[in-house]
Amino acid sequence: MKTSSIIRRIGLMLAAVCALSGRACAQSQPSATYALTHAKIFTLAGSAIEDGTLLIRDGKIAAVGVGIEVPAEAQVIDAKGLQVYPGIFDSITQMGLREIGAVSATVDSTETGNYNPDVVAAAAVSPSSEHIPVTRAAGITEVLAVPGGGGFDSNGSGGVIGGQASAIHLAGWTIDEMLIKKSAAMVLNWPEIETHTFDLTTFSRKEKPFSEAKQEYDKQVNEITDWVERARHYALAMEKGSAARYDRDLKLEALAPVVRGELPLLVFADRSREIRNAVEFCDKQGLRMILAGGSEAYKVKDLLRSKSVPVILRPLLTLPLDEDDSYDRLLSQPAELAAAGVKFAFASFDNSFARRLGQNAANAVAYGLPYDEALKAVTLYPARIFGLDGQIGTLEQGKIANLIVTNGDPLELTTDVMYLFIRGQRTSMDNRHLRLYEKYSKRPKAQ
Repeated sequence: MKTSSIIRRIGLMLAAVCALSGRACAQSQPSATYALTHAKIFTLAGSAIEDGTLLIRDGKIAAVGVGIEVPAEAQVIDAKGLQVYPGIFDSITQMGLREIGAVSATVDSTETGNYNPDVVAAAAVSPSSEHIPVTRAAGITEVLAVPGGGGFDSNGSGGVIGGQASAIHLAGWTIDEMLIKKSAAMVLNWPEIETHTFDLTTFSRKEKPFSEAKQEYDKQVNEITDWVERARHYALAMEKGSAARYDRDLKLEALAPVVRGELPLLVFADRSREIRNAVEFCDKQGLRMILAGGSEAYKVKDLLRSKSVPVILRPLLTLPLDEDDSYDRLLSQPAELAAAGVKFAFASFDNSFARRLGQNAANAVAYGLPYDEALKAVTLYPARIFGLDGQIGTLEQGKIANLIVTNGDPLELTTDVMYLFIRGQRTSMDNRHLRLYEKYSKRPKAQ
């Protein structure tokens, strides 16, 4: 077949694909210009703007304020009676890494072995995950995909060093289109002193002496210390030595930014003893720590504040760790941390209930957390904790246009997201839940 004929056929095939799926071809086109007018705009960088205009151009916020001139080419959305907020940020998920927990072929959230610092979540994220459109329909525009971090969907497994968490937009055909930051944090599951285990074969608890449990704990901490020290020597060799004089080690190379203080360590710990030990370890090693979980963070809030350790809190509507804790122990903790000056954010820690992140923050308001702090704890604060607040988290000129237009408070269950923008593009809110609702709502009634 002649070359010209082949090229012509390829061209026809591409044209057909574009005709069948306009979205695919639109990805390569310049971003449209949008103007949201007559809206109440909550920038989270200052006071709310009444009857304001927000202009989006080339994926960024071009202008926000009152009396802004709307370009002739802009697609105008009259948002009178509506409110505009930054998109919600879920800062610990397994989005794109785990689809159906019971089907192993759809799970790529962990690797074999206990130490996998070279694993990068972005490499395994599936942009076609059904969890993504369901989650973004709730106003969540970006998440942190966390490998081996533990949560409802992951059954708490993931080794000791789980790998590198990636910050992603919840829209895009490929991971390159979705990526905000490939490596946003290194995941470390801090060991616990476990004096009892659960035997699945007998469905009974087994006890072990404290001395034995402590010995196992010390062994794990020593292993972590050894990895950090080796990484520090390797980083020095990379900086000072010649590449020909040392063998390349991808795991130690991945840890080098951690020991240099360039990449934070996302440490999963819940008990106050483990939190204290992890903080002291990171302080001694000169590592930047972010606490994940923190069910008993209130017990060490002064330590967390003094060491400037932020906290990513687990969902509040779960049982307290101890049977003699008050029922609202987790619900009242955010207010205590805020009063103590500890920075924190809320996260879902899974995929199944990520869409309820806003209501999770609202529950803390009912137990004393100021509303503004709750709203920032799912928008600005997670962006700030992971060093992304220069790009997202507030509605300011020059920032990525990740935002939502709602008919009410985004933390309220009854509020609807009317428009959703990710990277400046108006994004569909169609999802599997909506399609199933529409399907079964039309089901004929039984005779």
